[in-house]
Order: sequence, then structure tokens, then C-alpha cells
Amino acid sequence: MARLFDVLVKGGPVMIPIVGLSVVTLACAMERGVFWYQLLRRENRVVHDVLEAARYDLREAAAIAENAQDLAIGRFLLAPLRLTSPTPETFHLAMESVADQEFATMRKGDRLLESVVGLAPLLGLLGTVIGLITTFGNLNIGAGKAADTSKAAAGIGEALTATAGGMLVAIVALAVFRILVSLQAQQVDYFSKVGSELELIYRQVWYEPSLRQTETFSREE
Repeated sequence: MARLFDVLVKGGPVMIPIVGLSVVTLACAMERGVFWYQLLRRENRVVHDVLEAARYDLREAAAIAENAQDLAIGRFLLAPLRLTSPTPETFHLAMESVADQEFATMRKGDRLLESVVGLAPLLGLLGTVIGLITTFGNLNIGAGKAADTSKAAAGIGEALTATAGGMLVAIVALAVFRILVSLQAQQVDYFSKVGSELELIYRQVWYEPSLRQTETFSREE
């Protein structure tokens, strides 16, 4: 820990915002990690149970989805199931509106990470410039004193430390961002697939038979 602190001190004042960005990046990564772990760990089971129940009892399927409201997929499936005898268009619209809200929640933190990816290297570059300015300011050409040489080396060390720190934070933030974007894309496909299956079940098992019964009853009258 002491060695790390020494490295940060050698990086100069620019290391303060760089360290701040690293803390923000790690906090965002941990929060998003918990969110995705809870979602991915349970969503397949919730989807399986809801779709199976929807084939014979929509109220039971709605109850299962309601018990999983802490998950995005649970809220997505509950939206159409809680409606009373909706048309297929209304059924689809209910899922679509909730899906848009859930995808927005999944994208939480993306803009923050994008900002870190852009800012961290620039701060590192700023540290490089400051370090080089310090180096040339302390460099007394022709004197060749050991003290001047040490000061110049310290300026170069500050420049390199700040550059490395900025690049490291940016690389970590970019890696986390790309992982999150990949997970979000997978969820968009997954929601579309699950939503289509639920719509198909509703049409074939509930809506169309009910419509045929209504038409038959009307003809008999």
C-alpha cells in the first residue's frame, strides 16, 4: 500500500483526478456486476416457469412474474399478464413499453464509463505535459550538476506515471463498458425471443379460441 501511495505521489497533482476516476469506474463496475449477476442467475428459471404456467392459467403465470418483480424479466412478463382480456396488439404494446424502460435501466452507467474512457487519457496527457515542463524547467544545460539531473529525472518520472495511470484507468473503463454493452445486446435478443413466445401462447391458447367461441355463439343466436 505504501509503495502504491509513493507511485501516486510521483505522478503529481494530475493523479488526484485520475485516482478519482478509477474509484468511480470500480464502483460502477461493482454495482453493474451485482445487477447482472442477480438478473442472469434467475431469469431463465423465471421465464421457464411463466411460459409453462401461461399455457394453462394466465393468473398463475402473472403470480409467478409478480414474485419476480425485482428482476427486469419479471416486470417485462408481468406487464401484459396483468391486463384483463387484452387484444394481441395491446398485449404486445404492454411488453414493448416496459422493455424500453428496462433497457434504459440496463444502460445505466454507460455514459459515465464513456466519459472516463475519454477523460482519463487526456488527464494522463496533461500530466505528461506538466512533467515535461517541470523537467525542462529544472534542466540547467551545461551545468551538469547531480541535483539538476535528479530534478529532471523526477519530472520525467512524473510524466510517465501520469500517462500510465490515465491509460490504465481508461483501459479498465473501456473493458467494463464493452462487457456491459455485450450483455445489453444479449438481453435485447432474449427479451425479444421470450416476448414472442409469450405472445404466441396468448394468441393460440387464449385469444383465438375465445374469439372463435364468440363467433360461434353469435352465429347460433
